[in-house]
Amino acid sequence: MVEFPESNVGPKFKGKRVGYFRETAGYRRYAKAYRDGFGLLPPVWETIDVPTSFGTVRAYRFRAGEATPLVLLPGRQAATPMWAANLPGLLAVRPVITLDLLGEPGLSVQSGPLADGVDQAAWLSEALAALESRPVHVLGVSIGGWSAVNLAVHHPDRVASLITLDAPFVFGGVTWKMILVSLGSVLPGMPETWRNKLLSWISGGVSAPQDLPEGRLIASGMKDFASYLPMTNQPAKDQLSALTMPFLGIFAGRSIVHNARKLADRARKLVPGGEFEVWPDASHAINGEFPDEIAARVAKFLGEIEPAAG
Repeated sequence: MVEFPESNVGPKFKGKRVGYFRETAGYRRYAKAYRDGFGLLPPVWETIDVPTSFGTVRAYRFRAGEATPLVLLPGRQAATPMWAANLPGLLAVRPVITLDLLGEPGLSVQSGPLADGVDQAAWLSEALAALESRPVHVLGVSIGGWSAVNLAVHHPDRVASLITLDAPFVFGGVTWKMILVSLGSVLPGMPETWRNKLLSWISGGVSAPQDLPEGRLIASGMKDFASYLPMTNQPAKDQLSALTMPFLGIFAGRSIVHNARKLADRARKLVPGGEFEVWPDASHAINGEFPDEIAARVAKFLGEIEPAAG
């Protein structure tokens, strides 16, 4: 059973430059979608609310074990329930920790403004330091991938390895299509049918994402939650070239976010020690489309870094 913290709800948070749910009805709608999606996940071993300088970060541990954990960072407007398809396979590889991103819809509760990427890396570093004394393997999808790389740039001591799934703003910008989706996600008055079409577009043509718990979760986050996040800036070339930890980047060939092949080529030049692949049949919703293939690729990648999984 998921435990809900006291969240930022209502117009009293407007102007405080922190993420909040606009009104109680919207929060209840989001909470139901979160609860429904959470019910599809494997059993949680431990639920933790981690205090940081910018708010309390909701973390879940799935399964105990001696191996270095794999930390999962969700995409924009998403949260832990988005990993329903991925957790069974990844848990066969090693223990997993999931986080809800601070400032995004979820059960993390922001208390102070995030000014820039340095602040965004700081809260994540603080949370991981409280959860694990050692560096961890970090896997992020979409903006969670950017968050993982941003952490590695500013706090490389926290990161044992990086895995990104169709991450934007790392090796290049985004297309006009993605900008349109992003604008739709912050317009509270957008008709529900249009919002669902945007979700379907970014998800590779899923006809009714609102019928899935993850779809309802993201749709409610888009409609009911107000984010006050700094502009997402691409790391400098020298920052990317300075990354020395093992790095696996997977790009979706059918993604509307960017030109996957062009970014993969750029990534190989900037991070010559990394492994960068284009999966031609994947859309930006790659984690839900190819959960078994992702688990197998992650197992191979991490097995080469740390053979004794446990």
